[in-house]
Amino acid sequence: MDTHLSEVAFIQKGTGKDLLLLHGYLSSKEAFAAQTAYFSRFFRVTAIDFLGFGNSAPLKTPFSVGDYALWLKDVMHVLGVKNPHVIAHSFGCRVAVKSAAMFPELFDKMVLTGPAGIILRRGWRYKAKVRLYRIVKTFFPSYAEKHFGSKEYRSLSPIMKESYKKIVNEDLRACAKRVENRVLIVQGKKDKTVREEEALIYLDAFPWAKMKTIDGGHFAFAENPVAFNLITENFLYG
Repeated sequence: MDTHLSEVAFIQKGTGKDLLLLHGYLSSKEAFAAQTAYFSRFFRVTAIDFLGFGNSAPLKTPFSVGDYALWLKDVMHVLGVKNPHVIAHSFGCRVAVKSAAMFPELFDKMVLTGPAGIILRRGWRYKAKVRLYRIVKTFFPSYAEKHFGSKEYRSLSPIMKESYKKIVNEDLRACAKRVENRVLIVQGKKDKTVREEEALIYLDAFPWAKMKTIDGGHFAFAENPVAFNLITENFLYG
């Protein structure tokens, strides 16, 4: 994968060991403002915008999680980021887990918050809705695109929609079992986007992992930065 630095929006601040920040879906590097400010006192912090998000270039083809992992490895090489600790949120956790499974020496310790990537067993309501969507799409495709799926999905461009489907339909628990890194999961107590049940599946899958809970929802790291930063700091230095 040929990555040009002009396509990548990033912040790099501080000196010392590398610390890489990976944002969530439809988010950006600025979501980690509190972490960038705090941890750049101890590390060289690099926060990037994934392709298709923030100020980075748009996707030219639909990316899977694996494509983003390959892209991230390239970006790290271009930016000179070597064996960093990682703090990842939501979609960023998907890329971090996939990357760590594909490239065992790429990262040092990993902190995952709101860790997306586990597909829970889907009930009959979900299956019925999928069948209805397929029927409607056959006869009324434009109506289906406007009225089915999440608000997040409907806001995407055609290429991003195809990428989104690849991303959310991949369960990463098998990848998690191959991750050799030490992992800390920080779960917001009121997170309704990625439930504790999903975080616990990850916790069980990783060979070495522990979990902490803090007040807040899916963006608990931003809502409760003092608690998040202190827990993360203790883990990284432990």
